[in-house]
Amino acid sequence: MNTTEKSKAGSRLHQMKRPAFAFITFLVIISWSCQRVPITGRRQFAFVPESELHAMSVTEYNKFLSTHVVLGTTDSNALMIKRTGTKISEGITTYMKTHGQAKRVAGYNWQFNLVQDNTVNAWCMPGGKVVFYTGILPLTQDENGVSVVMGHEIAHAIARHGNERISQQLAIQMGGLALSVALSQKPEQTQQIFLQAYGVSTTLGALAYSRKHESEADKLGLIFMALAGYDPNHAVPFWQRMASRAGADGPPVFLRTHPSNEQRIKDIKAYIPTAMKYYNKGTNNTRGTSPRISRPGETTTKPSGK
Repeated sequence: MNTTEKSKAGSRLHQMKRPAFAFITFLVIISWSCQRVPITGRRQFAFVPESELHAMSVTEYNKFLSTHVVLGTTDSNALMIKRTGTKISEGITTYMKTHGQAKRVAGYNWQFNLVQDNTVNAWCMPGGKVVFYTGILPLTQDENGVSVVMGHEIAHAIARHGNERISQQLAIQMGGLALSVALSQKPEQTQQIFLQAYGVSTTLGALAYSRKHESEADKLGLIFMALAGYDPNHAVPFWQRMASRAGADGPPVFLRTHPSNEQRIKDIKAYIPTAMKYYNKGTNNTRGTSPRISRPGETTTKPSGK
């Protein structure tokens, strides 16, 4: 075999090795990135480091708040959102630590904000960055209703559903690029994928597996509100109100990729007995007498001297 023939043979061998190497690398990534969701135990494929998503969340969260009217500490609804979120996040953190899953909430810096926006929506970014829109308050009605939504949205973050969606989209749209590389090479497209994955965009397309994620978030949300002392039974009337709202005006943003209302309510009713096992009755004192939701912008500043 002459030098030319040896060179060609070597080139062919190299070309044969490349697909094999890529396949082995893919298998390693799959193996490394397969995790289990807390409590449900479902296996998930999420290869984006959570630390990178947390960093991106800080940037996008602050950017979002800077372009919206954030209701402050004199607003009763804003205070209720913070109070409910704090109770639920503390319950989750305690549970994760006592069950050997402290890493799941490592690096979380919880924030809870209410923005003036008529859209029926709420979301939670990685690291515990939560936003409620005033448009959903007429449907939550009270603190118990808020706890249903809060538990559901935080469940998305704890279960790392957004990571799953982003991992899938990076694999499909960008050939499996790392998040940091995608941000540097295709910043606008990567940002849009991020916002869609966490329900921030109001022009969402249905992302793959989203219904599976929503059903899982329903179950985890019931448990999370129970850990904070909110009775999971309050989830049924809330979702019934959401179903009525969707039937009258079409599905709001909050429901566009969710399961059917009838199936959701049926599944929630079936799961409540399980969630009640986590019910910490001594944590919350709002059961049955939750404060009224004030009108958006209404304040509850007490007169001086009282």
